[in-house]
Amino acid sequence: MPKAYVFTRYGGPETEALVEVERPVPGPGQVLVAVRAAGVNPVDWKQRTGYRRPGETGEGVFPAVFGNEVSGVVEETGEGVTEPAVGDAVFGRPVEGGYSTYALLSTDLIAAKPDGLSFTDAATLPVAGVTAYDGVRQIGLSPGDTLLVTGAGGGVGVAAVQIARSFGLRVLGLASEGKRDLVESLGATHVPSGDGWTTRVPGTVDGVYDLVGGDVLAEAATLLTDRTRLVTAGAPPAEVERLGGARVVRDRTSAQLAAVAALVVSGDLDPHVTDTFPLERADEALRTVEEGHARGKIVIEVAG
Repeated sequence: MPKAYVFTRYGGPETEALVEVERPVPGPGQVLVAVRAAGVNPVDWKQRTGYRRPGETGEGVFPAVFGNEVSGVVEETGEGVTEPAVGDAVFGRPVEGGYSTYALLSTDLIAAKPDGLSFTDAATLPVAGVTAYDGVRQIGLSPGDTLLVTGAGGGVGVAAVQIARSFGLRVLGLASEGKRDLVESLGATHVPSGDGWTTRVPGTVDGVYDLVGGDVLAEAATLLTDRTRLVTAGAPPAEVERLGGARVVRDRTSAQLAAVAALVVSGDLDPHVTDTFPLERADEALRTVEEGHARGKIVIEVAG
């Protein structure tokens, strides 16, 4: 039977389990995808604790499958779906989780996987890649301006630094000392995190893309004269709005997925997948991200 990595209630890692599940059936406007790879993101473990994205309502349904980004091959199409077709390679956001043998995807949240894009790299784009792309564009800086990215060593941060560089921006990357080499390899100037980090920022900052929230977000805001250039994916709307900034507005369309994939194919964006795990070791993959040990992206490879 198909397998999925789930959480059975809200709580900690003790709620997680690898279980057998029924093969999903696609509804109207959906496709069933045989998952080749699933990206691992902080939001995955946060959802296990009961976290809701801004605007989400309703009670959780258990068991709930982990995972918010997948790549794979279309196995079956639902009513009214003419594209993609069975056998097409695709990537996108699953309807009900992606750490699984099969996943359902809505056709408005899916894109064709280019031949030059691996399934593993494609699985990093629907959340991390698109979030990075949306945030950098939303800040709206001009070539030559300076962008500070907080949390620059994580999956979204790695993508945001590279995308900003491709837009002609000078980039400062706030990250731990252990991630200095990674941040500098992306073409950014490393700013060591920790107490008093704002005093270590070289020169002026024109925009901030925050991926951390909390005190780091508040401290980053003090570096800006124009707070409309403050955007976060690491804090709730109310928290950043009090500082004069905004939450990243995500564009989860097929066109946006295709645009980010094109950056990978062109060489402007390397997802920096630093480790992969089979589905049977999904717990290890999730712990790597939850405990803050990930450098770049972690991916679960479900099938070859």
